[in-house]
Amino acid sequence: MSDEFSPAQSTALKWLAAQRAALSADHMTIWNFHEPSWREYKSSQWYVDRLRREGFEVEQGTAGMPTAFRARWRNGAGPTIGGYAEYDAVPGQSQAPVPYRKPREGISKYAAGHTDPHSALGIGSFSGFLAAKHAMQRHGLGGTLVFFGEPAEKMCGSKPVHAAHGFYDGLDAAFSFHPHSFPALTNGCFWETSSAPYWSRIYTFTCEHPQTWQNEAAGGGVAHIHAQARAPGAIDAVCMMYMNSKMMKESMLPHSGSWTLNEFIPIAGHAAADNIAPSLSQIQYAMRAPTLAMCEAAFAVLDRNADHVAAMTHCTVTKAWITKTRAGLPNQAMAEITFANFAKLGAPQWDEAAKQFARDLQSSLGLTPMDEPFFTGLTQLTPPWEAEKAFRAQLPPWQMHYAADDYVDYTWHAPTVRLYVARPTLQSPGGGFRYPEWVRHAMGGVPACIDPMWHRAGEVIATTIIDLLTEPGHLERMRAEFNERTGGGIGGGKWVAPLLPRDFEAPIGYRWPEYVTTPRGEEFTIP
Repeated sequence: MSDEFSPAQSTALKWLAAQRAALSADHMTIWNFHEPSWREYKSSQWYVDRLRREGFEVEQGTAGMPTAFRARWRNGAGPTIGGYAEYDAVPGQSQAPVPYRKPREGISKYAAGHTDPHSALGIGSFSGFLAAKHAMQRHGLGGTLVFFGEPAEKMCGSKPVHAAHGFYDGLDAAFSFHPHSFPALTNGCFWETSSAPYWSRIYTFTCEHPQTWQNEAAGGGVAHIHAQARAPGAIDAVCMMYMNSKMMKESMLPHSGSWTLNEFIPIAGHAAADNIAPSLSQIQYAMRAPTLAMCEAAFAVLDRNADHVAAMTHCTVTKAWITKTRAGLPNQAMAEITFANFAKLGAPQWDEAAKQFARDLQSSLGLTPMDEPFFTGLTQLTPPWEAEKAFRAQLPPWQMHYAADDYVDYTWHAPTVRLYVARPTLQSPGGGFRYPEWVRHAMGGVPACIDPMWHRAGEVIATTIIDLLTEPGHLERMRAEFNERTGGGIGGGKWVAPLLPRDFEAPIGYRWPEYVTTPRGEEFTIP
């Protein structure tokens, strides 16, 4: 394998092979933290400490986000290459690394768990950057590596904030790695179809002056409020917002293209059943849609609904953005360069230990264990242009953006590749059978199952970084395409600026789920 690569690339690959066991343990450290969005304190600190030991200069709390960071390492003049780790887990998805349904011991079954898993996403990218750094030192390659800590990806949270605050300015290229999400793209890169915008807004209803609701309807001679007509208040407001917006959902947008609108209620009153009007409630809406115009249209309806609901319930409403991402900007040149290294390395492979765990999963579900329990596409490469054909076959001709991820904000500041590497996925027995989600989550905590994915990602990223540092023609071709697509580069006629203002304050102060320490010990809670 190494004979196909340059000496510097071979050095990076040998370093990754030597460090594989240690990096596997690192992955399990992050997997076992399993912290939810905006509250990834242990995970973020682990990366910060480790990067500093590796010689990076690290700035913590970037753009006002306590669990975000930017790390820099420079080895003389040369290109500036960016990448990132994510590390947030998803509430309600707790699963132990066992072949049957079992939440983690000692914590609520509703605690967070890694789903994609971001633990392996982060280690894959991290290992690639460390391997490239090692090769740069050994072979005297000039350039700067910039590695970001990106919290709250499940809310598409940090990257639009980093972009708005200027943290991606000056990058020459960027890497975005993700475990495979699409059967047609298990091991490869996005080509032309890319990720869609994701917008999220939170509506806060407050009943500030309940005494002015029908204040003439006093309750005889009783002075206190229990004998008065109670204002509807904030619980009624959030219920009406939820139900009426759900009712109007099918009328918000045309029935073409793929889009989703989901909601979360972090607060509904103050945990008291009383005649006192509930004074506070919140509801968050999150939308994935193929175009910015569709996002604008849907949130215009939600804004109107909120105004009317507030008036009906004797509340006021405030509206605050959680995030607004742009649509992804492809770069075929960088995808082609990255995939060329992937093709040299080949698809990841799974050993008998991984397959046996997969068979045990099938047995626990009452299925007959398979000789080859993994989806056959996991060990096959998918050229980007071939994956593109599969996307175009299932999407309307006008729809060029699908699903969502906040990596898209990198794409408007530097040529960016979206790399997919196969994650362990079980083969369906047929008949429309669908595996429960906990099956994937369990495999994410089993090194034999998950290590092949992040290790291959690290190899692809490391070898491609070295290509970009040593082959000036690659960067020139990538930049030329970027300039053409943006109408002249950053600030060009077709360039889309960050959608959040430059002084945007990250939404860290809301009552997001988190772990807290009490006299009873550590608990998972939705405050």
